[in-house]
Amino acid sequence: MVQLLEDSRYGRQLKLLGMEGQNRLKQATVMVAGIGGLGGTAAMYLTAAGVGKLILAHEGVIHLPDMNRQVLMDSGRIGEGRMETALQHLHRINPETELEGHAHRIMEKFSGPWVEAADLVIDARYDFPERYTLNRLCVRYDRPMIEAAMYGYEVSLMTIVPGRTACLECLYPEGGQPWEPLGFPVLGATSGLIGCMAALEAVKWITDAGNLFTDRMHRMNVLDMSSCSIAVKRNPRCPCCGTGGDTDESVAHL
Repeated sequence: MVQLLEDSRYGRQLKLLGMEGQNRLKQATVMVAGIGGLGGTAAMYLTAAGVGKLILAHEGVIHLPDMNRQVLMDSGRIGEGRMETALQHLHRINPETELEGHAHRIMEKFSGPWVEAADLVIDARYDFPERYTLNRLCVRYDRPMIEAAMYGYEVSLMTIVPGRTACLECLYPEGGQPWEPLGFPVLGATSGLIGCMAALEAVKWITDAGNLFTDRMHRMNVLDMSSCSIAVKRNPRCPCCGTGGDTDESVAHL
C-alpha cells in the first residue's frame, strides 16, 4: 500500500528519475539555510519531490513586507513565528517529508550539527556574514553547498564541493564592502525563480542527473533572460578551504 501511494504521488517524476532516483531523494537530508523568497521556494519543491528530510533555519516573525515573495508565509499570521508557519505549510504539501526547523540565524557556535547532519546544504541567507559562516561549516564537515543568490533582476547559482571546487571565500574574500541585508530590491518571481533553480540543482546532485554548476557560476538577468556561465577556479591559498595567506592569484575567469 505504501509503495502504491508513493508511485501515485511521484508518478510523473518517476518517468524522469526512475525508482532508484526517487529512493535517493527519499533517503536524502537537505539543509535549507533561509526560508524567505528564495529558500522557501526551494524548500517547497524539495518537499513536493519527496526529499526524505529537510533541516530548515531562519529566525524571526512574519512581517507584511515579506509577503511579496515569501510563499511559505501567511498574511493571516503577521507577527507570528516564521518557522512554525513554514513547517505547517510544508507538512500540508507532503506529510511524508520529515521536517526539522530551527528559528535561529546561522552561527558557528551552534549551527555545525545541522550542517553535519545534512547530505547537502542550500545557502539562501540574506546577508554575507551568515553565508561566510555556512561556507566555513560546509568546508569543515565536507558537505556540498548550493550557493544561490539574487539582487533585483539578477540571479546566480553555483555548487561548491569542499576540497574540489572554489568555495565562497575563494571568489569573494571576506571583509568586502558594507552590505545592508534588508535594503536590496526584491521581486517575488525573481527570488522564486532562483529558488526553483536551487531545488533543481539539489535534485540533480542527489539523483546524479544532468550536469551540475560546479567549477562555474551561472548568472541570469531576468529582464531579457540573458545568461552566462562563469568558470571559477579554487584558490589553493584560500583562508577557508586552502592553505591560507595572501595571494594575487586570479580565482575566477570567463
